Amino acid sequence: MTSPERRSAVHPVRVYYEDTDHGGVVYHANYLRFMERARTEMLRDCGFELDRLEQDDGVIFAVRRASLDFIAPARFNDLLRVETEITVKGAVRMTFAQKIYQQERLLCSGEVEVVCLEARRFRPTAIPARLAAAIPLAPLP
Repeated sequence: MTSPERRSAVHPVRVYYEDTDHGGVVYHANYLRFMERARTEMLRDCGFELDRLEQDDGVIFAVRRASLDFIAPARFNDLLRVETEITVKGAVRMTFAQKIYQQERLLCSGEVEVVCLEARRFRPTAIPARLAAAIPLAPLP
């Protein structure tokens, strides 16, 4: 749920067996999947569905850059909390700061930059004005 006061969103994620490796630990690439879900839910909470943006505005979003810091492992059946903030909002790009917690323990933090593309030509294009106006930008530290 997006909080206007904190300008962040929180999304719960349960770790399933399919998310883990042979040792029962969440496979590293799955943290990116958890973050993707949280970004999608943040936009949904702001009133924007990704499929509708493509249909109505002709735009899609693609990850341009991702950087992750792995701090501690998540394991099968853990209930995780993904916190998401938009830290940079440009004409074409947005940067999301994301943290994954198991209770109060930070497991992974990362930064993901997405770029807005014309859906048909995969060329960079401006983020639709109504979306840019609606999405919360995290306050400066």
